[in-house]
Amino acid sequence: MADSKVSSTAASVDMRVARQVLEIEAAAIVALVDRLDDRFAAAVQMLDDCTGRVIVTGMGKSGIISRKIAATLASTGTPAFFLHPAEAVHGDLGVVQGDDVVVALSHSGETGEILRLLETIKRVGARVICLTGAPDSTLGLAADVTLDCQVRIEACPLNLVPTASTTAALALGDALAMTLLVKKGFREEDFASLHPGGGLGKRLLRVDRLMNTGPDLPTVDSGTPMRVVLREMSDKQLGMTCVLAADGRLAGVITDGDLRRRLVSEDRLVERTAGDVMTTSPKTIAPSALAVQALHIMEAQRITSLAVVDDDERVQGVVHLHDLWRTELF
Repeated sequence: MADSKVSSTAASVDMRVARQVLEIEAAAIVALVDRLDDRFAAAVQMLDDCTGRVIVTGMGKSGIISRKIAATLASTGTPAFFLHPAEAVHGDLGVVQGDDVVVALSHSGETGEILRLLETIKRVGARVICLTGAPDSTLGLAADVTLDCQVRIEACPLNLVPTASTTAALALGDALAMTLLVKKGFREEDFASLHPGGGLGKRLLRVDRLMNTGPDLPTVDSGTPMRVVLREMSDKQLGMTCVLAADGRLAGVITDGDLRRRLVSEDRLVERTAGDVMTTSPKTIAPSALAVQALHIMEAQRITSLAVVDDDERVQGVVHLHDLWRTELF
């Protein structure tokens, strides 16, 4: 019984500390909102105007945050990489060119390894954006644009371990990257081209990469007898067929569901033609659309396949729900 009481007390202390950490870090991020001003806009503009690379640097915990910011920028269309400040002063500083923008993170603004980079950075003509908790520090005053991410207190109970300060810097870096993404007009298609692997990349594959084409594409003419239509649907195994008009454009589709509904009310279905049975004005999708868009249409319309048509309504293929599952998109 005593052990149970001690365990319960310990758990209560754990929960109190955990809640306090989350509350302090959340407050640190919220406090950044009111500090967004012309300096933030200037930083975004500087990044957008950059004709070179964005080089993100920081030491220790700030270095870890710098790596993440650089990775986020690179994955959203801005050439960026992390430069370790200690290694930079031993030769790697040569990567900094005059058309680059350096984003430097230092909570104190007095990190020696970063301050030693300033002379060379300024000499080659690169511009500097600083994220710091001390705007009046050496780094803050030397930067072209200084963004204030100071925190009232660290989430560490000892107020020593960088916690709230690194969270604030990370959030501000994300704000820069996402604002820049919008400013550049970065689209889902752009994201897909930079993320060909993994779940995100697969979700953003274009429909024309997944659709059934050629001999796997079920098509019949509007005058095709239903006996032939049924054979085509059975052979292609997509649960549907496209019906083409005389000019080759899509006139409609016939699905397994259409056949089931017709069989309930018609005894002589096989004596009809595709044009008699088809659903006109079916849901379609463009070849350039994304797989995730195809999924949304299928879910909204409760269908399992979509005809893929070009601007002239000519059938390019058929994408089926199973094609999305087989690619492990979702």
